[in-house]
Amino acid sequence: MSLFRLDTSIRTEGSVSRAVTDSLATAYREQHPEGTVVRRDLGTSPLPADLWPVAAFAGYTPVEQRSDEQNAAVAKAAELADELLAADSIVIGSPLYNFGISQHLKAWVDVVITDPRFAPGTTPLTGKSVAVVVARGGGYGPGTPREGWDHGIQWLARILGDVWGGEVTIIEAELTLAEVNPAMAELRGLAAEVLTEAHEKASTTGKEFARSAA
Repeated sequence: MSLFRLDTSIRTEGSVSRAVTDSLATAYREQHPEGTVVRRDLGTSPLPADLWPVAAFAGYTPVEQRSDEQNAAVAKAAELADELLAADSIVIGSPLYNFGISQHLKAWVDVVITDPRFAPGTTPLTGKSVAVVVARGGGYGPGTPREGWDHGIQWLARILGDVWGGEVTIIEAELTLAEVNPAMAELRGLAAEVLTEAHEKASTTGKEFARSAA
């Protein structure tokens, strides 16, 4: 049994999405110590910016006519797809950047979807549990001034669930900038509560993933 973990935060120290994803992975290992966690970190090792267009156009080029660059791009897309297909469950850390997902995560999705096994019309993640850990600096919930401004999480849930067929769980941590932003000082208590709830949900989800894959 294995868990595939994808980190996308550009921060390594102080990253909330990484910390909450850590809680899920730790609980997964505690539930099944023999389980394997396969990790890819797009924050520290992003995909090349030109990988997607090369892989995409390679799909329209006869195999015997592909360049070395196209063959390498197709191979990389297959490697990324293999990581998902080999996993029993998946967790993706996705901070909110500029009201959407990171460019690293978008590039990853775009490259994976060039693999024929993940093309629109396929459901390669059917039967797989997928958790998305989203960290947002401010408040975006119902009734807040920026309700509906998170344009990333719903798109990502559409891709992972509706397009690829995974069973998606969303784990949310909000107000993550309250501790460092004086203007948000009055929200620090609430921020701490929300973060605790996110870690607790991540731990519960990690244990559930391990049990379902056993």
